[in-house]
Amino acid sequence: MSDPWLSIIGMGEDGPWGLPDASRRALEEAQVVFGAPRHLALADVGARGRPWPVPFDLGPLLALRGQRVAALVSGDPFWCGAGGAISAVLTHSEWRAFPAPGVISLAAARLGWRLEDCVTLGLHAAPFARLRPHLARGCRIIATLRDGDAPAALAAWLEAQGAGAARLTVLERLGGPLERVRQARAEGFAMTCSAPVAVAIDGADLPRGVGLSAAPGRPEDLFTHDGQITKSPIRAITLAALEPRRGALLWDIGGGSGSVSVEWGLAGGRAVTLEPRADRIAQITENIDRFGLAGRMTAVRGAAPEALEGLPDADAVFVGGGASAPLMELLWDRLRPGARLVANAVTLETESLLAHLQARHGGRLLRLDIAEAQPLGRMRGWTAARPVTQWSVTR
Repeated sequence: MSDPWLSIIGMGEDGPWGLPDASRRALEEAQVVFGAPRHLALADVGARGRPWPVPFDLGPLLALRGQRVAALVSGDPFWCGAGGAISAVLTHSEWRAFPAPGVISLAAARLGWRLEDCVTLGLHAAPFARLRPHLARGCRIIATLRDGDAPAALAAWLEAQGAGAARLTVLERLGGPLERVRQARAEGFAMTCSAPVAVAIDGADLPRGVGLSAAPGRPEDLFTHDGQITKSPIRAITLAALEPRRGALLWDIGGGSGSVSVEWGLAGGRAVTLEPRADRIAQITENIDRFGLAGRMTAVRGAAPEALEGLPDADAVFVGGGASAPLMELLWDRLRPGARLVANAVTLETESLLAHLQARHGGRLLRLDIAEAQPLGRMRGWTAARPVTQWSVTR
């Protein structure tokens, strides 16, 4: 990093006057300055300025490799900013970064909140559903938003989730002369706002039971499905057998509603869900949107093994339906050491197959019998679900 050609400069709403000396010097020495129109205007770089292409494209910047170039970005370049996208295509010797306090840091400073106790999200390019795993009584969330209309839309979304009592702090143009900080409840929100904007959500007054449970086995009525869904208790046991880990990839074969993939994604993993029926692909897609899992969960129309072609190696595989001896043998051969395989069976034929595989490869074979109390005349009795045989094994 003796003499990098690119300087990634974080700048706030106070423009170059708020920059430290090193950042200001890098900006002054740049022959070309890339940035959003707002940043270029704040920096007053004149003819040196080049606005980022829309849609965003690093091609024009990379074409200037070897010249003195600066890239102006918002505050902290590596918190939901362009810094990560830029550094990913360069070597470490080509760039240096000059971070400034970002929106999240400035918001915490205005609120007096400890950042280590907050959830921080970039919702300027993501759906509000990303909030669902974090929305609960007592939560503290700071999120950047897309534009001036987004706070009202967020308030309406929160109200629809039963979180109308959430206290919202709207933070506009933080760190500059036009900074404005205002508070309101989500219910009855009526502010007109301007960008750049962030919102802090204080859930201290939310009712108990708001939001998603943090444990797998969430109720079936949270999902879009046609009855073809792994039931809540079985799903909880299945997720425990799959052992989800953050960033790990699941192949969910015979997805149905995609509920197992959704639970895997909510645990921090990534999933590819295979389903041959178009109507069920539509259900899976709706559940991806409902739980804010776009980018982490993908629905693929097709059946194994053909639809497995070209997929990256899985960390875990779940076979919820359609298990056959050839498919299970193919999956076993494709699994890398340390990967998990879990299969559920409800037919005698598939149960026999899983018993044979367990005897051959080891692992754990469980029989899951669940009954639920249901009305029986004027009293109640047990209604048994179909028993499920589950084989789970580590390659």
